[in-house]
Amino acid sequence: MGLTSDAQAVFDRLAAAGNPTVDQLGLDLSRTLLGNWNRSGTPGPDMPTEDVDADGVPARVYRPPGAVGTLVWFHGGGWCLGSVDEHDDFCRHLAAEAGVNVVNIEYRLAPEHPFPAGFDDGWSATGWAVEHMPGPVAVGGDSAGGNLAAAVALRARNEEGPPLAFQLLVYPAVDGELSYPSMRENGEGYFLYAADVKWFWDHYADGHDRRDPYLSPLYAADHGDLPPAFIVTAEYDPLRDEGQAYGLLLRKAGVPVDVRRWEGQMHAFFTVVGVYEAAEPALREAAAALRAALRR
Repeated sequence: MGLTSDAQAVFDRLAAAGNPTVDQLGLDLSRTLLGNWNRSGTPGPDMPTEDVDADGVPARVYRPPGAVGTLVWFHGGGWCLGSVDEHDDFCRHLAAEAGVNVVNIEYRLAPEHPFPAGFDDGWSATGWAVEHMPGPVAVGGDSAGGNLAAAVALRARNEEGPPLAFQLLVYPAVDGELSYPSMRENGEGYFLYAADVKWFWDHYADGHDRRDPYLSPLYAADHGDLPPAFIVTAEYDPLRDEGQAYGLLLRKAGVPVDVRRWEGQMHAFFTVVGVYEAAEPALREAAAALRAALRR
């Protein structure tokens, strides 16, 4: 199918602006513009929140009434953009819909802090959550955040802990080689450009081997014994095929996984509730899977 009407409206706005890339805009302006976009959705519901030090990593904890279990959330932004404040509304929506506590972490960003800084922060904050938050703990994130969540799950498996109950991976960036057809098919105009993906990877990987599984979880030698996963992809997303491929690898390794591809949608639709019509039903579906996993 074609783009939905709301996604087409975003596409048209980008086209009218000349489809600028991060490299053309510059890092500071890109951070500002994405921040404004992330704040453009429906405000999240009120609930008790607390800013904490999660083993050296700043984080905001959301505690909806009657919460069962905890999700450590890694925001997207190509490892170079984004913040806790920008994803505050989304995390409120997710916590309320799933009925779970959410730990929204402020990991260090590239290019100032390339790999493994953000990954190390994610690992530290996840360990903190296991020690300090109630109930079973899951990890999740969108785009670059999905990369970090998947990488943390791999490390937890490799090091025999901390125990993780679930992975919520929203159009995860898991292939540093940028090798899948959707990178070419959807690489221009659809919110996230292939040129941006390359720019982000260049600055985050910073010369490291991109087949390191903690950089590109797709290339792990073994995907067995990982937590069950729910993976969201979008039809017009450069990252679509690698997310689908990661789900297939998990399934072949015996990991319970549900891959949900949203037709007519572009990258970043999931986290801006109120802008894309599909965001709310997509959130409800993912939240139900998360809630069910943490209540087992």
